[in-house]
Amino acid sequence: MRVVSLLPAATEIVCAIGAEDRLVAVSHECDWPPGLDRLPRVTSTPIARDGSSREVDAAVRGARAEGRPVFGLDVGLLRELRPDVLFSQALCEVCAVADGAARQLAEVLDPAPCVVTLDGRDLAGVWRDVRAVGEILGLDPAAQALVRRLRTRLVLLEAATPPLAARPRIVVVEWLEPVFLAGHWVPELVRAAGGSDVGATPGAHSREVSWGEVAALEPDYLVVAACGFDVDRTRRELDLLTDPAALALLSRVPVWLLDGNAYTSRPGPRLVDAAERLRGMLLDHELPGMVRWVPSSANLPA
Repeated sequence: MRVVSLLPAATEIVCAIGAEDRLVAVSHECDWPPGLDRLPRVTSTPIARDGSSREVDAAVRGARAEGRPVFGLDVGLLRELRPDVLFSQALCEVCAVADGAARQLAEVLDPAPCVVTLDGRDLAGVWRDVRAVGEILGLDPAAQALVRRLRTRLVLLEAATPPLAARPRIVVVEWLEPVFLAGHWVPELVRAAGGSDVGATPGAHSREVSWGEVAALEPDYLVVAACGFDVDRTRRELDLLTDPAALALLSRVPVWLLDGNAYTSRPGPRLVDAAERLRGMLLDHELPGMVRWVPSSANLPA
């Protein structure tokens, strides 16, 4: 079976259940697990991803307003690859190739591949997506075993957390300019880690807010897990902030940076790694991909 993945989460799931050798191509954003460099990339984007969060946001909004695609597909290469299965998603039009575009593409390929859409918005949905990948690839037992292992890790993690009344108030920011609070599965990860997400509810879409609204939530911790950004890039973004409300909040609340690209942006196996890192934060332990941010003098209010 020849598989093409148009989103990083699907690629990670395929590899986690032992089907990496079936991948014949992936998206330009697929970077985990190591070893994917050998595979051709069938997607691209005109958005300059090395710009600031404000610049990226403006470019995406401009493209959508003008009816231009945020992602491109290499139809010629896909025709050559002749995939049997095409994995797409229905969660976010600006994070990966969306389901509608994938199905339109499938209609012009001969033979037409089976399009499998991943659409989990909370952890239960993510586990369903893992099982769906296993089912279509004939690896049901491996997918079921993976879900059991991931759920067990979360259960063990939550068993060691404090009672609800003692849980610290946590706000998770997934974009800095403009500010978006992380939704979907993130509140469940916070709960498993021992915190209470006061900015979102499980399964809800991420939402745009002001820094004043973030401050009004009175968080005990602020986690910045910028979508598609690693820790170093997130740190650079924070150093560029000039909003007085943002600077005031960042100067008085502990701020931790989490590699959003690796751990929270992708609804796949590494979500559990994110919960474990959030638990490390509450124990004041830095872990790979999660570090405490110390503001510089430029980030302190005058």
